Amino acid sequence: MMTENIINDPGSVRFKCPNCGKTEILRTKHQRETVVRYKCHECGFEGPN
Repeated sequence: MMTENIINDPGSVRFKCPNCGKTEILRTKHQRETVVRYKCHECGFEGPN
């Protein structure tokens, strides 16, 4: 995955895992709008929700 292209898309976000703060999570605007789940590869935290 090319993170440079994703983070330059309007509405995309990049943030650290809300649970462990170790893994960087990238979310496109589409993923956020359609509530696509993500999982931290470090601690297993799943979001959103």
